[in-house]
Amino acid sequence: MPKVERSIPPYMQVVTHLRGQITSGELSPGDLLPPDRALAEEWGISRATAQKVVTVLKAEGLVETVQGSGTRVARTAPLHHSGYDRALSVRRTGRIYSEGEYARITSAGLEPAPADVAAALGIAEGAPAIRRIRVTYSAQDVALSMSTSWLDGALSASAPALVSTERIREGSWHYLETRTGRSVVSGQDRISVRLATDEEAELLALEQPAAVKVTKTVLRDEDGVTLEYGVSVTEGRESIYDYSV
Repeated sequence: MPKVERSIPPYMQVVTHLRGQITSGELSPGDLLPPDRALAEEWGISRATAQKVVTVLKAEGLVETVQGSGTRVARTAPLHHSGYDRALSVRRTGRIYSEGEYARITSAGLEPAPADVAAALGIAEGAPAIRRIRVTYSAQDVALSMSTSWLDGALSASAPALVSTERIREGSWHYLETRTGRSVVSGQDRISVRLATDEEAELLALEQPAAVKVTKTVLRDEDGVTLEYGVSVTEGRESIYDYSV
């Protein structure tokens, strides 16, 4: 049962909760939000506050009002791409991707670890590392993001599917946990912007020169050891974070 905490404005707590459900795929495009009255009763807030929640979500492009139907998740609502969003989606729905979203592994194999990858994974530069490149598409077959996952090459012995482009049906995280006993429990995203490389522009169907948002994600196991280092590239998209101070 959701409950309002007084440390941050009540309306923003509800916005954060609903935004998380939308970006994780728990609420899919076209799903209806509860009416103002129901939202107010569920969270113990006023109807005016509930209406403010909907106003904020509309301004972010996450929901839209349909005459005679109410407020629904927008058909063009932004989809998740960061490591945090992936983790949130897995925790809430058991899926990495939102409804209608799908991905293709374009390449997978062992490669010498570049300096930044080696530093993130705690292995020697040039040591074998697993490199998996994934392109994520919308239901309309539009390329949304290109992500590269790096893992210690030693994991390929116990988890050989990581060096194959075949889909891992149970998901790479569950597969890793099953094969190695290690699971992702924490992570960190670092976000920056730069110009796309030619490979990124080709995979994302961007016209060069193109600015892209880059999210570097470090995912750690229960011992705090880096299990995966990922670099996700998308066309410039807005990122929203809420916090208390």
